[in-house]
Amino acid sequence: QVQLVESGGGLVQAGGSVTLSCAASGPTSSDYAMGWFRQAPGKEREFVASISWHGSTTRYADSVKGRVTISRDNAKKMMYLQMNDLQPEDAAVYFCAAATTSAVIFSTTPDPYDYWGQGTQVTVSS
Repeated sequence: QVQLVESGGGLVQAGGSVTLSCAASGPTSSDYAMGWFRQAPGKEREFVASISWHGSTTRYADSVKGRVTISRDNAKKMMYLQMNDLQPEDAAVYFCAAATTSAVIFSTTPDPYDYWGQGTQVTVSS
């Protein structure tokens, strides 16, 4: 059972930056792709970014492209999401997720992901 724990959220001024971290523990597989999703109050969970096991393939939602960078350090079992130029619409609970199949890198829906963290809140003040 893979366990994921997010950290790094908090209150950020509009235009500011934040880096979220996701720590993984438990058995891991060379096929694990990972991703970040976010969910604002009253809205569905939406895709933010995903990354393949080796980090060679990344995908971003159009709403964050150019402002967000996803990365991972497999030796440390960590994944990161650096977000710049934050806007009020970026405010949400951010979740990290892991999938046992590499093909999930091409999905932008939560369903194919097998493991989820508890989430970390990002609040953006205008």
